[in-house]
Amino acid sequence: MVAFATAAVAAITAERAGLQRVDLDNGRRAYVLTQLTGPVAAGDRVVVNTTAVDLGLGTGGWDVVHWNLSREAWSAPGGGHVLKLRYTSLQVDTGVSAEARDRLDGTPVVACDLHSQLAPVAAAFAEAAPGRRLSYVMTDSAALPLAVSDLVADLVERGLLAETITCGQAFGGGREAVNLHSALVLAGGDAIVVAPGPGVVGTGSRLGYGGLEVAQVVDAAATLGGHPIVAVRYSEADPRPRHQGRSHHTATALELASHPALAPVPPQGWAGPDVAGVTTMGRTQADDPEFFRWAAAAGLAAAQRLS
Repeated sequence: MVAFATAAVAAITAERAGLQRVDLDNGRRAYVLTQLTGPVAAGDRVVVNTTAVDLGLGTGGWDVVHWNLSREAWSAPGGGHVLKLRYTSLQVDTGVSAEARDRLDGTPVVACDLHSQLAPVAAAFAEAAPGRRLSYVMTDSAALPLAVSDLVADLVERGLLAETITCGQAFGGGREAVNLHSALVLAGGDAIVVAPGPGVVGTGSRLGYGGLEVAQVVDAAATLGGHPIVAVRYSEADPRPRHQGRSHHTATALELASHPALAPVPPQGWAGPDVAGVTTMGRTQADDPEFFRWAAAAGLAAAQRLS
């Protein structure tokens, strides 16, 4: 199904580069991807895509503004001649950055299954390698617009991520890349973390999940001369058997990767960094400390690789 509705913007509740969050006069809330549709103002009538909320999907209860009916037209300068969201009504000229190198020369590359693993990876890296820079590459296996990630905005503001690069059909990073390989060599940090955006997809089958791209990240990093490290997905609180202990997501990705990768185990007695406020599948660090500890071990390993 696909569902659209019209409503008026009652209030703008938050905004940052690329994103506005608004309350609507129908009691629902929505976000605006201003890079695609331009900004809105209170009182504007807008068309919103309500599909995800209507289906009860894990979007956090947000509709998405598709168009502002209060304007006749809108345009903004693009970054070149490369489109993302190609062949859709929202295709946008993002341009892409040119690579200055084609090898990684031993750079540590951490591959994450979930967006929420970013926080413990980045925090552990910063603690173990103060002053060193961590680049974030966002893939297109989950959310496509980087602007929707409150987590990334917070990590950038706190200096835990030095830069953001969006690859494939993902868009909105500080730099745009055509594919994963070009994104990796565009990254200018001392280490790189690769993760999907928010909102992963999974079917419950062995191969039907977005995080299987970890295998591709491992192979791309190794092929380009990097040092692949996998952030192990591990939980003692997930009610689903396939994700208890080391998740089958990690096991399957490591099995399918053509190159070996380090899958670090957290040091005994090490609690990992405090990432208060971050949740994974609705669980906090207090609810599922092992999830955060195992993810943090990958950031620690990346920092140790530098020394």
